[in-house]
Amino acid sequence: MSKNSGFANRDRLIELGITIAFARKLRGMSQEQLAEKAGISRSHLSAIEAPNLVRAFSVDILFSIADALNLKASDLLENRIR
Repeated sequence: MSKNSGFANRDRLIELGITIAFARKLRGMSQEQLAEKAGISRSHLSAIEAPNLVRAFSVDILFSIADALNLKASDLLENRIR
């Protein structure tokens, strides 16, 4: 990711991380539980969710997180959490 595209998506990545954290908490899951279910490390999930840190991640990981939360990736991207 180039510096310019990273900066352009900074707010989107932060919002997506916050949305993931909200959906996880709504489901009563710990970071450890979600990370295990999504097949990623807890530290990676923690970095994705951190509002003061921009962590880009792959679409593959987005799909894995969405599946683990029983959501569609589009629900996370559009902040439509139920």
